[in-house]
Amino acid sequence: MPRADSKEGRPVGTASYAYAMLSSRLPGRRLPGAGDVANLGGRLTFLFGLLLAMSALTGWYTGEGNDTTVSVIGWHTGSIGKIVLFLGLLAVLLVVLREVGVNMPASIPESLIAIGIGSIATVLVLVRIISIPDDFFFASRGLGIWVSLACAVAIILAGLLEASEEL
Repeated sequence: MPRADSKEGRPVGTASYAYAMLSSRLPGRRLPGAGDVANLGGRLTFLFGLLLAMSALTGWYTGEGNDTTVSVIGWHTGSIGKIVLFLGLLAVLLVVLREVGVNMPASIPESLIAIGIGSIATVLVLVRIISIPDDFFFASRGLGIWVSLACAVAIILAGLLEASEEL
């Protein structure tokens, strides 16, 4: 049998979380930003930065060769694929540093850095969409390069959302 709360006579085992927090008069232990809309731009920057970094390790080009399907990941497309990977990691690092307490100078807002990261990544991915490297003449564009483009544009939009939150 569950133990009864001394104030209300309700069983403790069946009390809701909200009732338990109100009756104990203790502040709830929640992660910063959990459950509210504040800092949505930062969370989206983190998410799409992580996805951008991971998408550089997926198949950017696919094709048939010698009765097998060949897939070329973004890392192997030259320096552009590597730069896109590190730009995604840089977007993640930007959010992690802010959460740890490292603040950027007031003259360089974090939203501007996120927009810059997204813009550079978008241009680099568009270069690889338009110009397939000569080494991969047999291949067509794969799903990974489109995911990279979507994530790069989403980082720009998340930076714009962050800028609107700062106003």
